[in-house]
Amino acid sequence: MVFRDKKQGPDRSPDELSRRILTHLARTDYRPARLRALARQMGIGDEAYGRFRSAVKALARSGRVVIGSGSAVMPPQEADRVVGTFRGNPRGFGFVVPEEPGAHGDLYVPEAYTADAITGDTVQARAVKKGKRGGKFIYEGRIVQVLQRGHRRFVGQLERREGLWLVRPDGQILHAPIVVGDATAREAREGDQVVMEILTYPSPGQPARGVIVETLGPRGDPGVDTLSIIRQHHIPDTFPEECLEQARGVADAFDLRTALPGREDLRDLPVVTIDPPDARDFDDAVSLTRENGAWTLGVHIADVAAFVADGSPLDEQARRRGNSVYLPRRVIPMLPELLSNGLCSLQEGEPRLTKSVFIRYDDQGRVLGTRFANSVIRSRQRLTYQQATLILEGKTGGFDGDVVAMLNDCDALARRIQRRRLAAGMLTLDLPEVELVYDDHGKVTDAHPADDSFSHTLIEMFMVEANEAVARLLDEAGVPFLRRVHPEPDPAAGANLASFLKMTGHQLPRAPRRQDLRRVLEQVKGRPESYAVNLAVLRSLQRAEYSPHRLGHYALASDHYLHFTSPIRRYPDLTVHRLLDEHLKGRLTSARRKGERPKAEGLEQLGEHCSFTERRAEDAEKELITVKVLELLSRHVGESFEGVITGVTTFGLFVQLTRYLVDGLVRFEDLPDDWWELDTRAGCVVGQRSGRRIGLGDGVCVRVARVEVPARRLDLVLEGHAGRVGPARKPTRAASREQTRVRKRARRG
Repeated sequence: MVFRDKKQGPDRSPDELSRRILTHLARTDYRPARLRALARQMGIGDEAYGRFRSAVKALARSGRVVIGSGSAVMPPQEADRVVGTFRGNPRGFGFVVPEEPGAHGDLYVPEAYTADAITGDTVQARAVKKGKRGGKFIYEGRIVQVLQRGHRRFVGQLERREGLWLVRPDGQILHAPIVVGDATAREAREGDQVVMEILTYPSPGQPARGVIVETLGPRGDPGVDTLSIIRQHHIPDTFPEECLEQARGVADAFDLRTALPGREDLRDLPVVTIDPPDARDFDDAVSLTRENGAWTLGVHIADVAAFVADGSPLDEQARRRGNSVYLPRRVIPMLPELLSNGLCSLQEGEPRLTKSVFIRYDDQGRVLGTRFANSVIRSRQRLTYQQATLILEGKTGGFDGDVVAMLNDCDALARRIQRRRLAAGMLTLDLPEVELVYDDHGKVTDAHPADDSFSHTLIEMFMVEANEAVARLLDEAGVPFLRRVHPEPDPAAGANLASFLKMTGHQLPRAPRRQDLRRVLEQVKGRPESYAVNLAVLRSLQRAEYSPHRLGHYALASDHYLHFTSPIRRYPDLTVHRLLDEHLKGRLTSARRKGERPKAEGLEQLGEHCSFTERRAEDAEKELITVKVLELLSRHVGESFEGVITGVTTFGLFVQLTRYLVDGLVRFEDLPDDWWELDTRAGCVVGQRSGRRIGLGDGVCVRVARVEVPARRLDLVLEGHAGRVGPARKPTRAASREQTRVRKRARRG
């Protein structure tokens, strides 16, 4: 086996390639890099990348290199050296979470030895023996070097204290204030939210110093919290003028008469969209017909590829953004609104260009065949999920008869598809989302679990079927494409999940199969511990991501899967639309016949980029919702709410408020008067006098004690408990040690 390196020229053996890799990693200036970045550093061309990747994997299997999280390649760590992510604590100390599991586990770092590392930094630490406990060595860490900064910009409130201008950063990354120089240079005033660029990072005895780069406005003003989250997560929220100009030109040039030739005219077909009531862009619509005992489902997706040319300014901006970002009451679109909320959006009564997937089913919901087409549709009705639910409940007044009949057929087909997919092993998690309620001034007045009626599942099933159909088509065509993959769980995660579920009274093999997970999820439906169990299952699974590699989709039990149904808001879908367009024009078939395969250049990097922007959007949305809910709860300090215990730690109990779906902490000192023993194996605390057991999944009543919105912190006090009461028992020696540590932490507060 040989490979050809584009820059090096001559063929080299695998052994020589391995030596080159090891030599490069041994350089003093080398920093952990992902596979693609390492290949670029070494001058490895695309045609040799596959052999390079195999060589790195072989070196990792033999222990000569280490592949950490995110595919970062590193030389083997020295016995006393640990490379990992630093997690700081407000009290000054921290932990290094290793890139690769090792003998030290999470390495504790005392405050004096954290150097200038902050949460999120990739660091190298030295492990130092600090004695023995239980026959095992105890280690502490010393930060040797910060390898890569996780954060350079922060958002926080400007304060004036003892003659100094300070910014207290929002969130839980940097816990101490940042000292700033001339705050008035950016016309910032005390109480304003500002964006900070770090000049020097904090170290023991020395505060962080920075400069204000943007003033967002007074904390509490409408929209400032949203803008703070946008800046904190580095989300681009304006379009370059050339991009806007191109969008205007595309809109001005569009003429339906010239677009119709070569497309199926489906404007007379009953087609509907079903979306949330506040949706602004509509990129999917459905139709359903029945004939001779068979259903034909039509999934019609906005043909964004017809308006956004590959490599154009619009395309480059969409690629950079990766996806639209949906925040409470604000959308940051992937494409300018002339397209995303206009020409591409499948608005009611408007003719729109689409790509259609037609799937025929038998009476059991099994696929009989598929067909694809470029098309034109006109949405008959724009339905919300709530309206669709009313129709399915028989409340049909004011709705078109054809739409009512079709929607009832959609319900019947979707339930058959769901049964088929569940039988094949599909996992469904019950993790409700929160819906915010606003007044006329945009202020949050309430929150509650969002609607999760079957109308949501109906659309989800149809979109999954369409995505799978297109993936099968492209796999049959033998072309590389950006898949939506969900790898199988890591075996260690399965074992940890089994241990966790044992605490809640549910059994799971240490190497669980999908059927085992489904069984447990069915068992906890409607029970108090349901959320904690569903969340634990989610955390045991790997994250879905975009990749050209055929890894399958574990949760959907699908061998062929991609994202096709949302090209207005997801860039990977747009790349798939372009391939489908090539197929519809016969170009993929002819290329295959001639032995030509479209190149996969850049697909892996594009997948990593789009996976990152997706996570960024999800994190921003989640954090802003948390901010809104905490702001709401700050007006309810002293009031009591129902909740469920979702976590038991050495410093307290995590409780999720049932109505607001936000987690707060009950510290041990805020438990009822008793001598509480922590039983980590059972996931509970036990009162030695009362015999009360308070643990995972128990329903509780808690009082809101304190809310710190900037720190994203909610402190609760336990007032009532609906759990079991058991006899008091004498603590074991190990439990007694744990109990002593808990009591000490309680006294420190």
